[in-house]
Amino acid sequence: MTAKTLIIGYGSPIRGDDAIGPLAAEALMAAPLPGEVRVIARHILTAELAAEIATVERVIFLDASVTGEPGEVRVQTLAPDASTLSSMAHFLSPRELLAWCQALYGHQPAAWLITATGQSFTYAHCRLSPLAMAAMEVMLAEVQALIGRPGTGISSPTFPPTAGPAPAG
Repeated sequence: MTAKTLIIGYGSPIRGDDAIGPLAAEALMAAPLPGEVRVIARHILTAELAAEIATVERVIFLDASVTGEPGEVRVQTLAPDASTLSSMAHFLSPRELLAWCQALYGHQPAAWLITATGQSFTYAHCRLSPLAMAAMEVMLAEVQALIGRPGTGISSPTFPPTAGPAPAG
């Protein structure tokens, strides 16, 4: 069975809380997921991902953010940004990838971006701040809610704890 949902966690593993996207993706990969859900972790979003996105009904992007209160998790729906079709740079935003998918393959999957606002983006290989670790639990719960929505034919998985209890204070 081919994947109906693609989850892409991305960010720099050497920039502290910026690693939350790929670390969340790795936590999902370690969890029991339905066969119609595929998860990948990447450092950056590149143009070849448009071909993979074109084959799914929906895509969920996971990333860190510098906007908002540290530890805050946001979920937003995404639409293609056709104004970026002229660039095809070495790295793209989720909206640019959706635009390329639509332009090249005539397909626009439903798409969401789940972000967690980081606290520290200093050099720290795959080490999240306590706030980001707690936010990753919320991020994973948001993913679970999205892939468990009724009418999608996708059952809701149960994720193992990834970071332990949220730190006090």
